[in-house]
Amino acid sequence: MNKARVGSEYIPLVEDEMSKARLVLSFSKLAWFTVSLPFLAFIFCIVWSVLYNFEHSTSTHCKVYNFLPSVSAAIGHYKPQRDIWKAAIAVQAVIRVLVLLMYYRFYKERIYKWAQSICNIAIFTYAIENISLVTLSFWTSDENYAFHKLSFIMFLITSFIHMLVAYFIMKNCLNSTREYSEIASLKWKRRAMIFNLSCVAFACYFFYRHNKYCEPLVYSMFALSEYGVVLSNMGFHSTAAWDFANSRLMISGTGFRII
Repeated sequence: MNKARVGSEYIPLVEDEMSKARLVLSFSKLAWFTVSLPFLAFIFCIVWSVLYNFEHSTSTHCKVYNFLPSVSAAIGHYKPQRDIWKAAIAVQAVIRVLVLLMYYRFYKERIYKWAQSICNIAIFTYAIENISLVTLSFWTSDENYAFHKLSFIMFLITSFIHMLVAYFIMKNCLNSTREYSEIASLKWKRRAMIFNLSCVAFACYFFYRHNKYCEPLVYSMFALSEYGVVLSNMGFHSTAAWDFANSRLMISGTGFRII
């Protein structure tokens, strides 16, 4: 570092090069990128399974015709689908830690004090949902059915609780006027939450009919409902792009910070 001497004091003239080097990213674009990873991986897994693993991925104990694989079959039974899905989930899980920190700061700064305990529920369920998604993806039903099933149930429960609580917070607990992007976020949060609950109900209904009556195509309708659950969850989390439309992530040699 270059320094100028004044008396017995040294005054820095140029900052260290490592502290000057920095990369500034739009948090909105980062949020879209985070959601696009599992979305593209999910579409790939479904299409690849239909094209190259059709017979096995759509077969059930009923031995009747179906044309779509379940989510578990598409993402966890075959390669390269399984590896691509795991890679996408691992990367997005790391980035979602930053999103979690963003929401933690947002709730502290923009939410009424009386609602902070509700915010803690949103933060907790967000974290558990993310962990459950990782565990159900890395421990497939083929490898450990009991753990995969438990992770999937935890994912469904915590994801819906998070949707409900996060929507309630954004609708009723803001201590300042909503920006235009936050109004759009609230609208799409509501739509994604309603669609998610509807798809869960349909999935339960078709799963019951499939096991009770063994009708052709019913398992495919169950699989289609599962797709709706997954995609609506992604849609809900994509609203972070609107919640933090004006935020930036600055990465430098000394670490990162949100501006």
